[in-house]
Amino acid sequence: MTSCGIVEATYMVTKGAVTTTYKVTKFAGKTVYTVGKFTYKEVMAPKTWPMTQKDIESIDGLSPQEAIKKGKVKMSPYVVKGHRYVPMDLEKAKTYRQKGLASWYGFETYHQKDGHMTANGEAFDPNGLNAAHKYLPLPTFVRVKNLENNRQIIVRVNDRGPFISGRIIDLSAGAARKLGFYKKGTARVLVETVNLKANKT
Repeated sequence: MTSCGIVEATYMVTKGAVTTTYKVTKFAGKTVYTVGKFTYKEVMAPKTWPMTQKDIESIDGLSPQEAIKKGKVKMSPYVVKGHRYVPMDLEKAKTYRQKGLASWYGFETYHQKDGHMTANGEAFDPNGLNAAHKYLPLPTFVRVKNLENNRQIIVRVNDRGPFISGRIIDLSAGAARKLGFYKKGTARVLVETVNLKANKT
């Protein structure tokens, strides 16, 4: 593929009776995901950028940057403050569904000159629709429903966290705004994996 080539594939996001068009477009070496009216850009960050989850000490026994270079991030065990976390496998991730407390992160990046890097090496976009999860493979798409106002969106899990007791997912500031809890800081949510099926049409 040339640097300016475009490769596009269309999928269907299915969950119960809900069906949403999902498109993956590769352009100039970057991947763009379109789910409904939302667009997600996968932009790899320079390896020298600090990570958003600064507490990560190692991934699969390697430094985070080395693990990213070697592609050992998706389901690799990692260590935070001496505690080893083991992500779930792909089969278990397909049926993941959990209710709990969501928080958001990203405000600390607004005034950073060089930005931040997520746990799988992407540039962190605090205004995007991204999320951090301790156990889901990276990346994974999940539907997050705010149980306090019934708003729901699909976000892309590309980071690790939250490492605060009682919280199941950390959303970007942009996602928190869409779900209506940015000012409050936390919300009770339902998180469930979005399964992708190829569109044969």
